[in-house]
Amino acid sequence: MILSIENVSVKTKTHTIVDNVSLSIQKGEWFALVGQSGSGKSMLSQAVGQLLPPSLQVEGEILLGDTSLTSLDKRDIRKIRGKRVTYIFQDYAGSFTPFRTIGQHFKEFMQVQGISSVGEQKDRIAEALVSVGLPADLAGRYPSQLSGGQLQRASIALALLFSPELVIADEMTTALDSVSGHRILELLRKKQEETNCAILFITHDWRHVRKYANRLAVMKEGEIVETGGKHRILDHPQHAYTKALIEAAPLLKKGLPSGLDQEEGHLC
Repeated sequence: MILSIENVSVKTKTHTIVDNVSLSIQKGEWFALVGQSGSGKSMLSQAVGQLLPPSLQVEGEILLGDTSLTSLDKRDIRKIRGKRVTYIFQDYAGSFTPFRTIGQHFKEFMQVQGISSVGEQKDRIAEALVSVGLPADLAGRYPSQLSGGQLQRASIALALLFSPELVIADEMTTALDSVSGHRILELLRKKQEETNCAILFITHDWRHVRKYANRLAVMKEGEIVETGGKHRILDHPQHAYTKALIEAAPLLKKGLPSGLDQEEGHLC
């Protein structure tokens, strides 16, 4: 098991945002966390890498393999975050400082992980950019000189630089048009096949769940109301909230919500 979230709650002094959530993600799995805005999906994902503000308290246990992430201090979690677990955010533009080149962002990232050789940094940057379909000389450009799709590709290259065990993708295509979003997700799927990383995919878009996820959990008001295999949940949802979400999502072709045809669905 790559990630185990055990009885995790996220609280303020007066309010519980995430309430006693448990879920697990296996190696090489694409796991979708689905729910409406404000359901607590992003809060839960940020608790994994200790990205929440000090005003929020995290209770419970979060394990990355055998490593307890909730017990690490700030220095140790920084070594984990970026190398073993990485994030790709919806605000990909906000992930880049405007006055630093793309290459400088990569160099800073590598220095945190102890790579100080200029030659090795240059080689790794070029290899990473080319691996996501970007030219190596893009390293010398500033974020404002790239398109949205190019910036999102660069953020994926940065996230996968050290072949992490877990990638947390939080609404990563929301700010892109449908064609660019599709290309980005296909790229992420290709990189996952190459590295066998697990993906925690946070979304409210059932089209992406239908196409990419292996398993999923449905979150409502800080609680997991349903979890299981994609075909079981999309074709045979048990919870009324899950049913309502699926019914509200348009289907673009015939067949079951999971994408199977009727005969295949009976075999699941």
